[in-house]
Amino acid sequence: MSTPEAARARAATAEAADVRAAGVRAAGVRAAGVRAAGVRAAGVTGATGKKLRPERTNATKQRLFEASMELIGERGAAGVTVDEIAAAAGVSKGTVYYNFGSKSDLIAQLLRHGVDIMLGRLQAIEGQVADPLDAMTNMVEQAMEFMDDYPSFARLWVSENWRAPGEWSAVFAELRGELLAVIGSAVDHVAGDYPVDQSIARGSLEAAILGAIFVVGLDRQTYNPERTRGQSVAAVMTIMHGYVIK
Repeated sequence: MSTPEAARARAATAEAADVRAAGVRAAGVRAAGVRAAGVRAAGVTGATGKKLRPERTNATKQRLFEASMELIGERGAAGVTVDEIAAAAGVSKGTVYYNFGSKSDLIAQLLRHGVDIMLGRLQAIEGQVADPLDAMTNMVEQAMEFMDDYPSFARLWVSENWRAPGEWSAVFAELRGELLAVIGSAVDHVAGDYPVDQSIARGSLEAAILGAIFVVGLDRQTYNPERTRGQSVAAVMTIMHGYVIK
């Protein structure tokens, strides 16, 4: 594909790889599940418990990601076959099985790929503004932009993440930990510069922000497309403004 969305996604994937190669800052890895810098995404353990095969080129993975997200957005993960994903991505079914082993492991790695794109966008804007609340606003803006580019990924995340037990529960737990680590780092910076309400449990605060990003973003896409992205960002940021003591 040569759409602007695909081009932005490919650029973001490259940015994510550059960030990992350079070394993820310690502040961004508070969660125990966060990988050390330089560890390849292909090392994620799939839903079946076996280690996934080494990742192919970013271009191939991006095609598989976009094709699977479009199909999953239409029918859900359970209703999509490997044949359909392979055909939509322009690769053979045998290639998919050779590189990923199973449909379950394919989707697990594609979830990893999607979160890597999102993390790359969030990490790419670190240090751009001095005020930590403004920096967090920019972070939420980047997350909302990712959801606009990949709405089916957001729907898959919301529909499967809290399914218990779910086929990809372990994968979601790991990826959720990485996203919460980035949010937690941003909250740390706010708490370092502003007086905050210490009675609020930090884990609950970070989960509220992550959940609000997905729910508010999807609500705008599905029910209220007339709302601007800025309005959605402002709504999510009310959580942080409530955390800061005036």
